[in-house]
Amino acid sequence: MSLWSNKLEMPTVETALPGRDVAVQVPPVHEVLGNPMTPPFPDSSESAVFGMGCFWGAERVFWNATGVLSTAVGYVGGFTENPTYEEVCSGLTGHNEVVLVVYDPRITSYLKMLELFWENHDPTQGMRQGNDMGTQYRSGIYVSNEEQQQLAESTRIEFQAALSNAGYGPITTEILDQGAFYYAEHYHQQYLQKVPNGYCGLGGTGVSCPTGISVVD
Repeated sequence: MSLWSNKLEMPTVETALPGRDVAVQVPPVHEVLGNPMTPPFPDSSESAVFGMGCFWGAERVFWNATGVLSTAVGYVGGFTENPTYEEVCSGLTGHNEVVLVVYDPRITSYLKMLELFWENHDPTQGMRQGNDMGTQYRSGIYVSNEEQQQLAESTRIEFQAALSNAGYGPITTEILDQGAFYYAEHYHQQYLQKVPNGYCGLGGTGVSCPTGISVVD
């Protein structure tokens, strides 16, 4: 099968790769935080899923954040079941490279996770992030409930105003229901802990996310 002719365009369910029934196996414990990487997570915890370009650097942003219990990199937003990294990079799955963040809401909040998301990448670049180009590098927030949806939309409005004042264009971040989260291969998990000088193309705009954001009714 030939590769997708334009990796900046999403495939359709008809043109996407079929995938497989077997899930990727990942280490049971987080390399940095020492907590479980897979469910079940503590009943008191909450989770968030973000796409910010290459997932190596994005994961490090969140594992360093106060109140985060665990992180993992993976794929969401596409059509292929249990995709491989090579398949995602082909542009034929529709998936985005994302980071799953599990946090303690008694210490931090989803709003804080959104602040880290907005400030640590450029959400105006469409199907790319810096020199990384392709549908798998798009900016995305993948929500699991109505509260997350409302906060994601509210912060997008507020951050757009701040970006516009700084001379940036429209935000291209997609806000979608999370759907299935597929873990990436073990060698991608906590990659920048294992390879401290490894590639990290993550870069923010230098614009601060406004505080005091209210939820949209």
